[in-house]
Amino acid sequence: MHILIVDDEALARSRLRTLLHDCAAGYTVAEAAHAADAQAQLATSGGQAVDLVLLDIHMPGQDGLALAQHIQRLPHPPAIVFVTAYADHALSAFELDAVDYLTKPVRLQRLQQALAKVQRAAPHAARRRPALPPPDCEALLIHDRGRTERVPLDDVLYLRAEQKYVTVRTLARSFVLDGALADLEARHAAHFLRVHRNTLVARRAMRALERHHDAQEGEGWAVRLHGLTEALPVSRRQVAAVREALAGG
Repeated sequence: MHILIVDDEALARSRLRTLLHDCAAGYTVAEAAHAADAQAQLATSGGQAVDLVLLDIHMPGQDGLALAQHIQRLPHPPAIVFVTAYADHALSAFELDAVDYLTKPVRLQRLQQALAKVQRAAPHAARRRPALPPPDCEALLIHDRGRTERVPLDDVLYLRAEQKYVTVRTLARSFVLDGALADLEARHAAHFLRVHRNTLVARRAMRALERHHDAQEGEGWAVRLHGLTEALPVSRRQVAAVREALAGG
């Protein structure tokens, strides 16, 4: 997803860029310090090169609401999520078909929810860029309710065995996959590391190993992944392997 941050405060732009990096979804991020700068960047392709604008409201010169009106008139308008310190413009924002309205300081989980809304509510972005990975990109083939979908391995954060199926978790949503966790581990060992008898995690997504209390197993360890608030339990026998992976081994 190509994202344009529009905010006159450099610290606010830096904060959003850091949060987007923590989402670990490979977003391409550009910045604009005011409306004129944003319009210049959007004008090159009528907005087609940008999927989402994270837009402040109170800015010198043209404010965010006026810029949003301009954006909506583009041939290929990107989705808009307002990011502001004030909550009193929410009604006006949604009248301009904003996907979401975030108040500062923005929390990671709240930003992730907004990004998920954008992916669900902006089919035009999916039409502009192929939703399926290139043929040489490794992916899992998901069959669900008459639909078959390719989920790139690079999008998968973890795989968890749940009785007779496997939950495939991406940043945006979860899928159900028929298959055995051991088979997935054998086929994709370069991508995933077993951290528990029922869980494989994406090596690239691992962020931290920390002490963790489990109601059933007591004191132990858990791994945190980029973009997720939940911590995943790590079995004692896998703690050393997780430490090695975090160290780049």
